[in-house]
Amino acid sequence: MELLTTLSQVIIAASIGIVWVFRFDNIVEEFKQYGLSDLIRSMVGAAKISLATLLVAGIWYPALILFSAAGIAFLMACALYAHFSVRNPIKKYLPAFSLLCLSVFIIARDLNLI
Repeated sequence: MELLTTLSQVIIAASIGIVWVFRFDNIVEEFKQYGLSDLIRSMVGAAKISLATLLVAGIWYPALILFSAAGIAFLMACALYAHFSVRNPIKKYLPAFSLLCLSVFIIARDLNLI
């Protein structure tokens, strides 16, 4: 189960890195669609990248896991709300929903709930 948790941490971090670094043009378009400012976009991006980095650091420093996974879960819930508010098709929801599920799994493992 430990390996699955670590793999989940890496998947979340890699996904966030790919989207916010290599697919940034899509992020710019989406935030315009949501009616959110460049400042909000920059703050969300900085938070996601920071939390993803802390999540990976949590592999070696487990005290970081709960905070970073909870932060990512919160941001993914916000992303789902944004997709819902502009009535995006379901395929736009799937990445945020997947990362939310992985984050909740990590939180549950960190709290020894599963």
